[in-house]
Amino acid sequence: MNIPLNLNGTTDRSRENYGYKNERMILDTATLPEAARELAEKSLAETREAYERSKSALEAALDTLARSFDSLSQGSAALNRKIIEIAHRNVSSGFDLARSLATAKNIAEVVELRAIYWRKQLSSLAAQAEEVRELSAKLAADMAAPIKAHVSRSMEKLREELTPKRTHGCESFRGGPMLDKKAGAKKEPG
Repeated sequence: MNIPLNLNGTTDRSRENYGYKNERMILDTATLPEAARELAEKSLAETREAYERSKSALEAALDTLARSFDSLSQGSAALNRKIIEIAHRNVSSGFDLARSLATAKNIAEVVELRAIYWRKQLSSLAAQAEEVRELSAKLAADMAAPIKAHVSRSMEKLREELTPKRTHGCESFRGGPMLDKKAGAKKEPG
């Protein structure tokens, strides 16, 4: 079943029925009720306040990330220096072995020099691995420290905002003693 649709006629009837004008709509604040004006001002003030809190929270988070990345770059540089130092020691040790092998008088002395070298090198490699592990752990801790501090501060601030405030001399809602106005004594909430 086909129903003819007259878009122009429908649009014109809607404009007539609902008083729509194609001109720019202007909000006349003089005709707004006082309560609506107060509500709009209050909403605007709360929005500005929320924006300022969000802006300061974002700036603090960005500052935290910047400090964290600074720690990362410094720690990475220290780790790279340590790895280069270890590689230099290992290369020097290899050259010392080559020098010793060049002066060896027989095959038994060569085997003995190589055995001594590898025993020394394996214990050295274990110590070097421990050095790198310790430095990596320190790097991770240093990088995470600013983020951890920021999260702790943010959680503490949130906890303070969510904790009920004391009013009219009464203790907080967390079950502290309250003043019994009639008797003038403190009593436990119950």
